[in-house]
Amino acid sequence: MIKKADIVLFILILAFGLAVSWWSLTTNTGGDKAIVTVDGELYGTYSLSQDQTIEVAQDEDHINYITIKDGTVSMAYSTCKNQVCVNAGAISETRDSIVCLPNKVMIEIQGSAKNEGGDVDVITG
Repeated sequence: MIKKADIVLFILILAFGLAVSWWSLTTNTGGDKAIVTVDGELYGTYSLSQDQTIEVAQDEDHINYITIKDGTVSMAYSTCKNQVCVNAGAISETRDSIVCLPNKVMIEIQGSAKNEGGDVDVITG
């Protein structure tokens, strides 16, 4: 049998969940640099204000082209079979990323420390 206290608890948990979801979606800010890593190692840091194409060639079988245009970053080309990274589209906000798992290439968007709230880590483990 459902009691009034169960209904109130359900509504409180639902409201809390919606508030956390809203906060998570609205705290992303526009980034100003793209961090590219290959196999966990830093490949390069690139400004989003400068339009350019970056070739990430580990060998002739693992090639990616990253395009920075109009403040956004996208994976323009990849030699991987599934093309998930290419179909991910353009990203421009902090916490956004594009990952090419077969080629071990990752692009992350970061902002300046003032945009990201300093050096405080939001997630602790």
